[in-house]
Amino acid sequence: MTTAITDPDGRTALLRLLTWLSPAFPIGAFSYSHGVETAINAGVIQSAETAKEWLQGVLNHGSGWNDLLVLGQSHAAATENDSARLAEVNSLCLAMAPSAERYLETQRQGTAFLTYAQPWIGQSDPMAAAVGKSAALPVAVGLAAARTHIPLEELKLGYLQSFTSNLVSVCLRLVPLGQSEGVQLLADLEQTFINLTERSQGATLDALGSAAILSDIASMAHETEPTRIFRS
Repeated sequence: MTTAITDPDGRTALLRLLTWLSPAFPIGAFSYSHGVETAINAGVIQSAETAKEWLQGVLNHGSGWNDLLVLGQSHAAATENDSARLAEVNSLCLAMAPSAERYLETQRQGTAFLTYAQPWIGQSDPMAAAVGKSAALPVAVGLAAARTHIPLEELKLGYLQSFTSNLVSVCLRLVPLGQSEGVQLLADLEQTFINLTERSQGATLDALGSAAILSDIASMAHETEPTRIFRS
């Protein structure tokens, strides 16, 4: 049974968003590097500055931008109870994965997300059934947020921050960067999160597209790395 919504001032929505996008939410985000491990091993990322350049590329021209569009369309489909549209967005998102590992990264996290979001969205939500057992992560998050009345703008900002924090954590462990450098990276990227969120307002799936070619190649090359700590 879905948790009742009694949220006149937005506090419940904020708490749910913080819970879902926390590293403690058990979807296994910590085990994926999104190709960053390959970039570090190749010497492309070797400092805070090169890490920032890589992350800005992924956010502005790769998965960050595309995930925002999918997030928005999934949120809209779930709000309108349009299961066919949600299923179509999910299929497209999975098909856009540039490598087998990137596919597993979004599919396994998305499916786990819907499983652990059941205390809020219920165990038999028809919209969740529309994506079956292969939900892309931004689709799952958009669906759950819509069903629990989390505003889209806050959702997008939180999603980008959570996604980036996980990749910064990879850099902290492998470059390695110091804690202060990691915090500075997140501070420096705040405006990027805001700009992307504003840019995505009103954008449709026609605006999907990636030019983060090195990130895509890194995700493909990761499959044959002789030593791997992360799953992607």
